[in-house]
Amino acid sequence: MAAQVQALYDFAGEPGTTEMSITCGEVLTLLNTDIGEGWWEGKNAQGQTGLFPAAYVRKLSPEESAPTKVAPPAPRYDQAADEWGEQQYSAGDNNYQRAASHDDGWDDDWDDDTYSEIGPGAPQSKPSMSRQQQLTPLPGMPISDFNQQMDDNTSSFGSTVGTVRKNKFAPSSKISGESYLLATLNVEVPETEKVYIVQEGDGYVWAQITQPYNVTVASPKKESKFKGIKSFIAYQLTPSFNNIQVSRRYKHFDWLHERLQEKFTLIPIPPLPDKQISGRYDEQLIERRRVQLQEFVDWMCKHPVLSKSDVWQHFLTCTDEKRWKAGKRQAERDNLLGLNYCVSLVVPEKALLQSQVDHITEQCHTFIGSMDTAVKSVTNMCLAQTKRFQGPYKTDCQKVGEAIYNLGNALSLDEGTVISTAKLTSAIKMTGGAYIEIGRMYEDQPKYDWEPLGDKFHLYKGIVGSFPDVLANHKGAVQKRRECERLTAEHKMEVAQLNEVLRRTDVISYALLAEINHFKSERTEDLKATMQKFLRQQINFYKRIVEKLEVTLNQYDE
Repeated sequence: MAAQVQALYDFAGEPGTTEMSITCGEVLTLLNTDIGEGWWEGKNAQGQTGLFPAAYVRKLSPEESAPTKVAPPAPRYDQAADEWGEQQYSAGDNNYQRAASHDDGWDDDWDDDTYSEIGPGAPQSKPSMSRQQQLTPLPGMPISDFNQQMDDNTSSFGSTVGTVRKNKFAPSSKISGESYLLATLNVEVPETEKVYIVQEGDGYVWAQITQPYNVTVASPKKESKFKGIKSFIAYQLTPSFNNIQVSRRYKHFDWLHERLQEKFTLIPIPPLPDKQISGRYDEQLIERRRVQLQEFVDWMCKHPVLSKSDVWQHFLTCTDEKRWKAGKRQAERDNLLGLNYCVSLVVPEKALLQSQVDHITEQCHTFIGSMDTAVKSVTNMCLAQTKRFQGPYKTDCQKVGEAIYNLGNALSLDEGTVISTAKLTSAIKMTGGAYIEIGRMYEDQPKYDWEPLGDKFHLYKGIVGSFPDVLANHKGAVQKRRECERLTAEHKMEVAQLNEVLRRTDVISYALLAEINHFKSERTEDLKATMQKFLRQQINFYKRIVEKLEVTLNQYDE
């Protein structure tokens, strides 16, 4: 009897491909597991065959496959590994980490791209879970992940506000910030990897980038594999410091983003383009994604810490498969994650006044809340204006043009041999044509002003949206400091140990202050340039309309 599998989640197959849609709980007959890239081939009860992600199903035992039996729920983490094909998956995510028994090639490192490189169809729905169920190990979830989840739900230290993206590509390796604060983390950081925070005026900033550079994201190309079954877009990145081009897919960016979020919890990481962009491989959509990736890359290059991080440099420069795998594994095994990264920081010796730090963080919290609302409003406005320009504004102009042009046609029926009448008719028809052309101009204009403005504020929406988590991480450290002060007052902690906690809390505060000041300085220059560019495009657009109408007006004087 052929092996059978049960769908753990819904999956919407891409129309026009060999992908097959499956529904949670559906039992499928397994036809082929050697497709590769995290895909299996199967047949449903209706006799339809196609590909689906291996991460979205589980194999059924012979007893479970019997027709008289009801399919059981998904296995717990402590069930036999062979039910999962000896692979570990992050439940509910599209990407997985291969087990050590599998080859680890370049493409294999990035496998199971179940969403489109441009964007999937309908979002895959997952079974809803109650609060109690959420605290139960998920299928295929490593025990370390589950323990971390339990700690996150029961400990007040380091609790965060808002949604935090979980690492999809490897088992969670986050280390509690307590190991840094309580000096139980013993790591020697090479001098070349240390990051300095310096005083500038009345504030504190990251030490400036000594060798600035930029990276160009260009030449997106559609590529395919499995003889055209799977298609994707590859983007070409060229750093100015070596001018060596590397090719990266969206999933590579996604892996990088996960690494950065995991390591730098006191720095808001710029967002990637949304995955849920409708359509596939339309040139305009591909270009929009390229522009948003360029925004991500530009912000990374200008950040004094992110721009020289090892994982970012590896992403930008590696072209050799073996070096790539080694660097990838090193990044995934990095111990200096979260607050532990602060061991790399060198800060002024001056002790910070906690009341002053609290005042600055409270101001930042208020500002971020207001900025978040404003940025979302501008983003939505850009989208609305784009739709209006390409819809009602275009249509209205063309309706005006058609009406006036029809007037010219009517007049032409009674022109006779009078020259002045013929010229009037021609001018009226030209007026109609001008309004029709203005309608086309409205349709084309958003790519010069509203879409670039929206792409810029997409960047700010992601950065501003990440700040509450940054502030919460700092707040957790401050709360731990106060807890240690209480323990010392109760003679349960040595004064020397408390002093070390105070010093390390100051390091975390210095990092937060430096990041707040960096964001302020960057947005000041960046938003100025953005608004100037937007207004210039608006002015040019309306000038072109005026010029076209003036040319039409002159026809009546001739």
